[in-house]
Amino acid sequence: MPIDVAAKPDNGTTGSSSITAQLFERLRGDILKGDLQPGQKLKIELLRDRYDVGASPVREALSMLTSEGLVERLDQRGFRVSDISVSAFEELLRTRCWLEDRALRESIASGLATWEEDVLLAHHRLTKTPRSGKASDRASPQWEIAHKLFHMSLLSACGSGFLIGYCEQLYDLNIRYRNLAGTVAYPSRNVAQEHAMICEAALARDADLAVERLIDHYTGTGEFLRMQLNEMAHKK
Repeated sequence: MPIDVAAKPDNGTTGSSSITAQLFERLRGDILKGDLQPGQKLKIELLRDRYDVGASPVREALSMLTSEGLVERLDQRGFRVSDISVSAFEELLRTRCWLEDRALRESIASGLATWEEDVLLAHHRLTKTPRSGKASDRASPQWEIAHKLFHMSLLSACGSGFLIGYCEQLYDLNIRYRNLAGTVAYPSRNVAQEHAMICEAALARDADLAVERLIDHYTGTGEFLRMQLNEMAHKK
């Protein structure tokens, strides 16, 4: 289960817990964006200067990130950003498809009118948010937020907080691969139409079709990322 640091109470002792939570989010964001590269050593002293915090919050935040698989602890040698590979990405994609298949089916079976409204609203916001300023630019932060909200809204009525948490964590790990691979656009795909078709099938309560379209959506992106990752590996 991904750590929800925002929900962790401070217990009224000191401000260290909130500092650690904020640092956790900043480090996590920099790893997902690729600002901290795979395999990069995470030296406590350098991170203290970079984020202007003490050594203890740095160590605590790094320890928390190891549970998400974003940071690796080196025996007696500190920490480093977890590496990436084609095989690890393929495992991530398979697992994501398995879990979201179940979560989407459960949401379609159990979702009330409020779920339908949430999905419609999330899709509407996504369609109104430009992906980027230019066709060749990386997706904007605003689009990334709207995109995640849409995908998570589809799963939100599955009835399992654990399942939603796992799906959200895998979503973020996938974004890391997308950012590291330099994926900026899919010229041969109409991603907006793919989202609309997923939304349409889900709201029609056609679980088989909705899942089929969702998995096709993910595997289409997966093929592109796999190609990019292979090219990156050959350049090393």
